[in-house]
Amino acid sequence: MSDAVHYQVVIAGGGLVGSSAALMLARRGVRVALFERRHCGAQASGVNYGGVRCQGRPVEQMPLAMRARRVWDRLPELIGIDGELVVSGHLRLARRDSDFAVLETWAAMAREHGLDTELIAGAAFRRRYPWLGEAALGGSLCMSDGQANPRLVSPAFARAAQRAGAVVREQTALTDIAHDGTRFRIRAGNEHITADWLINSAGAWANTIAGFFGETVPMKPIYPNMWVTEPLPRVVMHNLGVVGGGVYARQVERGNCVIGGGRGHGDGEYAQPSTDTTRAVMRDACALLPALRDALLIRTWSGVEGETPDSNPVIGASQNVPRLLHAFGFSGGGFLLAPGVGEVLTDLVIDGETSTPLDAFAIGRFDRSTIPAVL
Repeated sequence: MSDAVHYQVVIAGGGLVGSSAALMLARRGVRVALFERRHCGAQASGVNYGGVRCQGRPVEQMPLAMRARRVWDRLPELIGIDGELVVSGHLRLARRDSDFAVLETWAAMAREHGLDTELIAGAAFRRRYPWLGEAALGGSLCMSDGQANPRLVSPAFARAAQRAGAVVREQTALTDIAHDGTRFRIRAGNEHITADWLINSAGAWANTIAGFFGETVPMKPIYPNMWVTEPLPRVVMHNLGVVGGGVYARQVERGNCVIGGGRGHGDGEYAQPSTDTTRAVMRDACALLPALRDALLIRTWSGVEGETPDSNPVIGASQNVPRLLHAFGFSGGGFLLAPGVGEVLTDLVIDGETSTPLDAFAIGRFDRSTIPAVL
């Protein structure tokens, strides 16, 4: 492979994580190449719900979430568009009395990370949110959260990376990946390439990359189910979620309501929505938002995401190979986190360390006896 093209960093996977890492590295003067076997931002990164929220995240994700949230405010500077980011606030709803204890406990933890929420209940809640149904008893409001359009944001990061000097190659799968003790040797389509660093951000298919180095994890594919309504009068003020999950909703400027919850179907490679899930989740959604009861659903969709046993991502260094970094398995919650992960990966490549705690995301945390076949 003496004629191979050499890069300092090669990134496998052109979703929002890989594209943001490519952008951050290119802005720091690193010779980086991003390879995507389909189209950048066309998988989970581009077809997710679009929530930009810190609220409701587990404690181990909070430092990364807070860092990532600051990146979102810089979208125009970074990618040239705002991605329809709206800081609408995130209202996490209680549907039973016991949910309030969950909200209070989470709020106390969040304050330790510099994030404030407002707990609202009773008559004050009804006066403030007359458009919510009786199924909602109260909620916790985090006003710094919001929503954005993933179909705009995800591919825009890849385009911005290319403008910054990164090589971006779509419809190019990476195969025959090996490390010779000094550098990575890879086949990219019909081309041979080498790299000092390899970043595995291949999403639901990341075990394929990890498998070249005997480092697969117990990750399974999931297929989040989502819908959008016809344009409706504007009533939904915030990005909505519920304690315990199961249904979430937001309304965009054009009036369409985006609703998500439950799972669709898939084969590990492709996904499709579920009619049964649609019926069940829409019943819950209408109980929370009566304005949806007569609305027409104009589109439904799903995507393929990788879910880990603890629903936390894998982020950080390989245990087996030097200069191999993993960033995958976001379990349906990676849209907010991804730009922050791009910064963290850049820290690790350039500085060899990061100030953002990653111990909870180490690839070695899993019981390897439970690892399934590679996706």
